[in-house]
Amino acid sequence: MTVSAAQIEQALQGYIDPYLGCDVVKAGMLKSIDISDARTVIAIEAGFPTAGYGAALCTALAAAVATVPGAPPAEIALDTKIVTHAVQKGVKPLPGVRNTIAVASGKGGVGKSTTAVNLALALHREGASVGLLDADIYGPSQPRMLGCPGRPDSRDGKSMEPKVSYGIQCISIGHLVEEDTPMIWRGPMATSALEQLLRETNWRDLDYLVIDLPPGTGDIQLTLCQKIPVSGAVIVTTPQDIALLDARKGLKMFEKVDVPVLGIVENMSQHICSNCGHIEHIFGAGGGAAMSQQYGVDLLGSLPLDIRIREGVDNGRPTVAVDPDSASSLEYREVARRIAAKLALRAKDYSSRFPNIVIKNS
Repeated sequence: MTVSAAQIEQALQGYIDPYLGCDVVKAGMLKSIDISDARTVIAIEAGFPTAGYGAALCTALAAAVATVPGAPPAEIALDTKIVTHAVQKGVKPLPGVRNTIAVASGKGGVGKSTTAVNLALALHREGASVGLLDADIYGPSQPRMLGCPGRPDSRDGKSMEPKVSYGIQCISIGHLVEEDTPMIWRGPMATSALEQLLRETNWRDLDYLVIDLPPGTGDIQLTLCQKIPVSGAVIVTTPQDIALLDARKGLKMFEKVDVPVLGIVENMSQHICSNCGHIEHIFGAGGGAAMSQQYGVDLLGSLPLDIRIREGVDNGRPTVAVDPDSASSLEYREVARRIAAKLALRAKDYSSRFPNIVIKNS
């Protein structure tokens, strides 16, 4: 019995990827099908990092092919190619950065910076090249969280080399001032500093630049959305009603400036007792799910209120970096995969392929 490529493709369409929310054919990941008497070689190109998921994906796709009567055993050749995705109209991508992901919250105290640093580390663990921009000019925290204090190097006196910690490229105003020095600046000075940090840092071939935004919807956020390329935004909230009120404002802000919201992360969703493991919903339950349904965006994941996560960032030892096999770290990686997969489905940016027209006097 002869098996056709169309039959194999139809079988692959029967497997819905849990991170993409669709099959690999619809996602544009199927590159070729080569059928011989002994085996079926299927080339898959993922648009997001799959270091912790690739083996499971290949097994699932091979199982889908095995449902085709008479099909030779499948061999899945999985490759990854992370490309640049479209940003706001009139804003060009940054040199050395393929995609930027803004991590935002409507109010402070919801664990946004902790979430940002662990998601950046999770993307790195998945196999991506990742940077982290601390955009909180008034309250920078990433130098401490990543354990990388001190001033950045400058090779030309005009630009900065990012600090590197746990494989993450990072820059923050906290690298340029003492930790206890207050930034007594008006809005225009703060937004100018943010642009300098972003554009005068020599980012090196990043798949993703995670931008840890300050809470709120003020000058910094507006500057980011109007002048800085943003591929997608992630909203961090807690299940508490007060936090959700402000998270909705952040979500609507991104919608108004045409920045796609990739989803919502519910932080501190439940407290895990360090002594007995008892789980309690201190800040309420189901708030993130209700918000995702109300606004038609994905709930990317729910992260626990765990003392080890707090202790890790306070001591410059983030959970995903120092305890990668813990339950919390694995949840961060799940969320990171969903973010990267959602972004992979977004429109691609082709501006770099267009030729530049240069007029010379002959």
